[in-house]
Amino acid sequence: MKWSLNELQRYQDEPLQLDRTLDLNALFTERFPEDILGADPVKIKGYLSYEKGDVMVTVSVDTVLTVPSTRSLQPVKLPISFKFTEFYLDDESHLERYDGSETVIVLDEDEPLDLDQAVAENIVLEIPMQVLSDDEKQDDATFPAGNGWEVISESEYESQKTEPKKVDPRLAKLKELFPDQEHDND
Repeated sequence: MKWSLNELQRYQDEPLQLDRTLDLNALFTERFPEDILGADPVKIKGYLSYEKGDVMVTVSVDTVLTVPSTRSLQPVKLPISFKFTEFYLDDESHLERYDGSETVIVLDEDEPLDLDQAVAENIVLEIPMQVLSDDEKQDDATFPAGNGWEVISESEYESQKTEPKKVDPRLAKLKELFPDQEHDND
């Protein structure tokens, strides 16, 4: 859904009500292929209003994303529900009307307001840094491992740090060459 700011001037007296379902799956897989594997239809509800040359967009968003687990990269269903407000301007001098806590976007003269892009970008911002499957959330979950490596829990890592380091017996004689060095240089 795209509008020019001139088109939105007719909503000065009464806001444009939004209650739609967007299919953003193609947009997500094209722009954010590593972050989003798929998306259910996105339900949006809110309004656009025009005042003094600026457009305010307030939208609540509900969808379910399929994202990779941050531990195993296996697909995980992630429900997303949030609300955002953004202001769109065509004149940079209007920036002084807003404080630093508000999201303000200055559009070029002929650039339309693209609500699909705005919703998609805000959805990406809502994805948590750590996404785990239900199995991975369990404390006794098995971690991935490979040839010569394994993922361990933080508690296991801490316990390994406190254990005294075992010296390879083949290298023990080297320690005798440097008797003045009693500790390891990590």
